[in-house]
Amino acid sequence: MSTKTGTPRDPGPAADGGGDLGAAGSQLSTAPTEDVTFPSLGPLGWARWFWRQLTSMRIALLLLFLLSIGAIPGSLIPQTSIDPVKVDQFKAEHGTLADIYDKLGMFHVYSSVWFSAIYLLLFISLIGCIVPRSWQFVGQLRGRPPGAPRRLTRLPAHTTWRTDAAPEEVLGAAQRLLKKRRFRAHRDGTAVAAEKGYLREVGNLVFHLALIVMLVAFAVGSLWKSEGGKLITEGDGFANSLTQYDDFKSGAFFDTDTLEPFGFTLNKFEATYERTGPQKGTPRVFRAHITYFSGADGKEHKTAIEVNTPLDIAGSKVYLLSHGYSPEVTVKDGRGKVVYQGAVPFLPQDPKNFTSTGVVKVPGAQTKDGKRNQLGFQGFFVPTFGGKGSGSMFSQFPALDYPVLTLTAYHGDLGVGSGLPQNVYQLDKKRLKQYKDKGAPVAKMMLPGETMKLPNGDGSIKFTGIKSWASFKISHQPGNGLALTGAAAALIGLAGSLFIQRRRVWVRAEPGADGRTVVELAGLGRSESARLPEELAELALALEPDAPLAPADDTGPASEAKPDPKPGPAADAGSGSEDPAEPTDSAGPADPSEGARA
Repeated sequence: MSTKTGTPRDPGPAADGGGDLGAAGSQLSTAPTEDVTFPSLGPLGWARWFWRQLTSMRIALLLLFLLSIGAIPGSLIPQTSIDPVKVDQFKAEHGTLADIYDKLGMFHVYSSVWFSAIYLLLFISLIGCIVPRSWQFVGQLRGRPPGAPRRLTRLPAHTTWRTDAAPEEVLGAAQRLLKKRRFRAHRDGTAVAAEKGYLREVGNLVFHLALIVMLVAFAVGSLWKSEGGKLITEGDGFANSLTQYDDFKSGAFFDTDTLEPFGFTLNKFEATYERTGPQKGTPRVFRAHITYFSGADGKEHKTAIEVNTPLDIAGSKVYLLSHGYSPEVTVKDGRGKVVYQGAVPFLPQDPKNFTSTGVVKVPGAQTKDGKRNQLGFQGFFVPTFGGKGSGSMFSQFPALDYPVLTLTAYHGDLGVGSGLPQNVYQLDKKRLKQYKDKGAPVAKMMLPGETMKLPNGDGSIKFTGIKSWASFKISHQPGNGLALTGAAAALIGLAGSLFIQRRRVWVRAEPGADGRTVVELAGLGRSESARLPEELAELALALEPDAPLAPADDTGPASEAKPDPKPGPAADAGSGSEDPAEPTDSAGPADPSEGARA
């Protein structure tokens, strides 16, 4: 008995001494056969050529690479769909570069013409590549493993031995053994043909189909998505209506009339910070306690939203983004009437210690004579005042250890009745005059409970307390579940295509010249692997009880063979020795490099 392994090469017309492998070395993969004939130089020929190139796996990989490269500027350059304010700021700071970016569509990468073209070409390429491979694989599943080559000893891995068992007994035992080991096996003349590892091609096809699913998911998520932001002060709430959003954007096919009815109220915002060490000021607890409902008559429930724990409600997710402080003020006009009372959100300018700015607008104020006198206050708020003695306002810690509010007073026309939209966090001073007392601007630093009076008896403003606010993002992404399914299927398919080896095994049993049965066992894999010779050795050992090694005779051709050091058909597996008496290979020893490549 002998076993040979070698590096397989392309079979070629005469690679096996006249085509010994035949169909055995073909179609171990579902890759389409390359046709070297060129189309005619006409419109139809060029169309065929372009289609063949587009649907090749090389082009699909190239397009996938270009898609990943194209997504890089979408992550590094501000996008209009995400933050138009940053886009405007970038254009103001980089005039010439911004013009180039604008012409190239860098401020709206994912909706640009070039990115959409890559996306669609990749989609078409994958479909055109997968469909013929799938049909070809279905045809292979419906067919039988090909018959044994004429010379099994020319395959990369093979072994042979003699036995006293009849050929029919050997073939029957071999077929039962291969089927028991989950090979697809059938009799083909004096041999048994078997094949295993179809899940490799299944994994390959699943991987590429999963890529298509992911592309579809991304398209669905882009066209039917909606996303909006809302800043809520403690005690206030939100309802999922278009007018409730501070900012809102949606996909091209999203219908704003189909917003699901749900809402929530911010009961309390809880935040704690590290107070010592190098991480001083780092948040330790960052949690919004809310009461939410779903549906027009939904029952209220209480829960908490954290940074990495969004609220999943009515097909949308509510994410906690940031928080800040809302000083509570009470404003009286010249008549002594309370014209404003509530909490005003101040936006942090220092995200670490929450030095914040904000404005208070009072359009309904009047003088003591009953004349219209709108009031505006520009302010700074610090939760832990650190500018004592320096004349400046800054915070040295994010918690409310030493809260101070500084306000500068203005009066006149706020411009709220002009019909033009205004930023609620900015004060338009075009038609406002700053209050002055003895030539100095009226401004005051106040602790909670303190009041600043306005000149001429025009009223006062009192700093009454502090509330926290939190900003939320309400996101509806219908393609997320589909994308997750595609990603999981892609990983499973990739694992199958990498770790499963497709291989074919043949067992031939024929009477030899000495009257004994010559058993030949050979295998062919899609790629060179040490697992195939090992598997053949295991099959030979398993077949030994039904086809035991015949004892050597003193006469006949077998007397020239050197005995194995250990009896058994697989005793010298991988040794490279070859039995000189092989009835199916009388042309002499074969070079294993002549085997076919899978």
